[in-house]
Amino acid sequence: MKKQRYFIQLSFFGKNYHGWQVQPNAHTVQAELDKALRVLTREMPETVGCGRTDTGVHASEFYVHFDLQQDVPDTGAFCHHLNGILPGDIAIQRMIPVGEEAHARFDATSRTYEYHLYHSKNPFLRDYASYFPYSLDLDRMNQFAAFLLQKEDFSSFSKSNTQVFTNNCKVMKAEWTVCGERTVFTIQANRFLRNMVRAIVGTLLPAGENKLDLEEFKAILDGKDRRLAGTSVPACGLYLMKVEYPYL
Repeated sequence: MKKQRYFIQLSFFGKNYHGWQVQPNAHTVQAELDKALRVLTREMPETVGCGRTDTGVHASEFYVHFDLQQDVPDTGAFCHHLNGILPGDIAIQRMIPVGEEAHARFDATSRTYEYHLYHSKNPFLRDYASYFPYSLDLDRMNQFAAFLLQKEDFSSFSKSNTQVFTNNCKVMKAEWTVCGERTVFTIQANRFLRNMVRAIVGTLLPAGENKLDLEEFKAILDGKDRRLAGTSVPACGLYLMKVEYPYL
């Protein structure tokens, strides 16, 4: 019997997980989803995510593809039953039949992340944003962030020894805004390197405190050396917000 490929859109709160991808002796989102799918379908589908997230990172929108031997005539009911098996910090939004060549990772044309900061101590935000009790010059930070759109090689913001063929990325948007009591950095690109967003934020924060000038920031970008950039900010403030495909 020919298998049918499906995409699932889900979201998860990352505090209790060592990221998306299955790892030995670690609690991951993929492991929870695989287990739930096996229970529901009585098959062993191989799930492929749209990317990997680090420990503690959240996702508002995340896509996974997998193949099933059985047809699913009512995808809404399937999602409902799958949600009933999954833990409360993972939620399925929809299930979409796609072509047999569709790929959750390689077909994505862009991904958008947000990084959230809060500046007044608040115990109800500590797992949802990063505490930064200092004032920031957002106009200055946006001036610096605009240079990210002009760069291709982001080696300065990537973990070393990663299994990628290139550190080139195309950034389409990089902007700081105020949203209620949070300060939010939004960045959209065709692809991201490991730890890239957290390293960029950690480098832009000194700019917002007037501790880094524009020429120094340009030198960091041109240096292609992770040791030149700032310290990575905590994972709790990072959200994968949107993943775009040409056919969804």
